[in-house]
Amino acid sequence: MEKIKSPYKTAFYHLPGLFEFYEFYRIFLPLFREHREWFYDWCDIGSIYGAPEGCLWGGGRTGSGNADAKSVFSLMKEYGISARLTFSNSLLQKEHLNDKKCNELCALLANAYKDGGVQGECRGGVIVYSPLLVEYLKINFPELYLVSSTTKVLTGFDDFCSELDCTDFKYVVPDFRLNKRFEDLENLSPFKKDKVEFLCNECCSFECKARKACYENVSRKNLGEDVSEHKCSAPDGDKGYSFARAMKNPGFIGIQDIQQKYLPMGFSNFKIEGRGLGSAMVFEFLLYYMTKSEYQIELREAVYLDSMLDLF
Repeated sequence: MEKIKSPYKTAFYHLPGLFEFYEFYRIFLPLFREHREWFYDWCDIGSIYGAPEGCLWGGGRTGSGNADAKSVFSLMKEYGISARLTFSNSLLQKEHLNDKKCNELCALLANAYKDGGVQGECRGGVIVYSPLLVEYLKINFPELYLVSSTTKVLTGFDDFCSELDCTDFKYVVPDFRLNKRFEDLENLSPFKKDKVEFLCNECCSFECKARKACYENVSRKNLGEDVSEHKCSAPDGDKGYSFARAMKNPGFIGIQDIQQKYLPMGFSNFKIEGRGLGSAMVFEFLLYYMTKSEYQIELREAVYLDSMLDLF
């Protein structure tokens, strides 16, 4: 399969751990550039997303990275990759918009791409939920593009289409339960298809009814509220993430799906989750989604034997 070159669009992956896995990407990205033959020629890296610890605007997951923001953004610019801040807190109020740390991060990100970077059009983005934050960012940081967060849990196709109609967003990440609505997806216009960013490897139960409550729990934590952990009542909800289990999820998008279904249909953006899983698991995602099977040993050795990196 890896010897087949797709006649369709390039698949752009949006990868997790901008701050969380900075040290990993500092090793991986030079390998991706220097040994491009190791990787499928039909895919590329569109962005890397995340947030440092202690971000009031954060959502989806509580940030855990502590890498220096200037170093992080500089690395992304060097390799022509868009950096995205995950500021998808759903519970922001007007007074939260003055948060110093989050404003400084947005300012640094906006300035990081001022000359366009390697790719010319490359720039920073923000993944958002709150309408308040959308309006604030449009006024104060117009250089940053906006992504509608999957934390909105857009499970209704009409709601999803309405989000695609919104001119504020460059990309929209639907709930993973819309991933296989092929009859409806096929009928989207080419412009709308370019805005869709599918979440590929979600492990959450397809039948989960409390996904929005789970995300709201994270938002409250990032606001500093003293809340207990959300207890998932979905099947296998207490077992944590498993890539093997994610592959059995009805919404899972694998590389054959991307090559044989999504790219021919005109879709090109695919999000990989994993900010809270550790760099070793994220590396497995990159091996599966991006790396030709005959070169996986070379890539593993190059990464694992690097004395500067501790994946575990």
